[in-house]
Amino acid sequence: MADLDYVIVDVFTDTALAGNPLAVVLDSQRLETARMQAIAREFNLSETTFIQRRPAEVEQSEGVRVRIFTTQEELPFAGHPTLGTASVLRTAAPEIVRDGTVHLALNVGRIPVRFHGEAARSGALFGEMTQRDPDFGAELDPSDVARLTGLAPKDLLHSVRPQVVSTGTAFAIVVLRSVAALARLKVNHDEATLWLRGHAGRWFYVLAPSPDHDEQGTTRWRARMQFYGGEDPATGSAAGCAISYLVRHGLVDSGMRIHVRQGVEIGRSSDIFLSARREKAKITDVRVGGSTVLVAKGRLLLP
Repeated sequence: MADLDYVIVDVFTDTALAGNPLAVVLDSQRLETARMQAIAREFNLSETTFIQRRPAEVEQSEGVRVRIFTTQEELPFAGHPTLGTASVLRTAAPEIVRDGTVHLALNVGRIPVRFHGEAARSGALFGEMTQRDPDFGAELDPSDVARLTGLAPKDLLHSVRPQVVSTGTAFAIVVLRSVAALARLKVNHDEATLWLRGHAGRWFYVLAPSPDHDEQGTTRWRARMQFYGGEDPATGSAAGCAISYLVRHGLVDSGMRIHVRQGVEIGRSSDIFLSARREKAKITDVRVGGSTVLVAKGRLLLP
């Protein structure tokens, strides 16, 4: 039997049993790709990550090797697995932390996650990843987007067109006029998947401005992301694409921090904190932050 330790954490929340759950398998360097995919299907969470430790000098220069799997495929990058895995390493392997930062070597490249202070009394640990500078792809026809998301064209914000954006994984960013419209979102997955592939996108990430602010006075937004026939409680990779889009199109000021709440409709409320900077025509310094809470520890017993 091959024993593999794992932990489960809830990401983008400071409360257990909220946010987006993530399974993190430790010391998985001997596993083949097919085995990782099978384990991800066994956990049946939106993503499972596999930490593959390497010599200290390699990790110092390149970061800790991590691979990310959904139940169906390996991803080059995903937000809540990046933040959650870095939080696990911050606690389990403090020797890799440099200036409060854990560097992960993902398929998309080296991604830093910086932690602010120690864990809260609840055990929650706040971290902030800096994502790759965004690539802006095709602008999308609002009528087609409305039809594929179960909405009316009048529900979309008319001042900007939906657009494919990637900081490692490509999302079609769609801004609605109201939270009421967001509540009616119902993506036609079969048709939308083929249509989005034709525009170099993967999934829709749909946002709407909220009329209020949080306790710190930060501007609030709401978001939803439906995929694989279900809904994601928090999508950190898409959130990085979203803040890049919002800053580029002047819907959010450069350097301004916003608070995005996702997962409300499925009972897994998540809190994501975003900012990005505009330097002339370039969007950079894309930051996605949130808290992580340890929920469970266990061991896989595999033949």
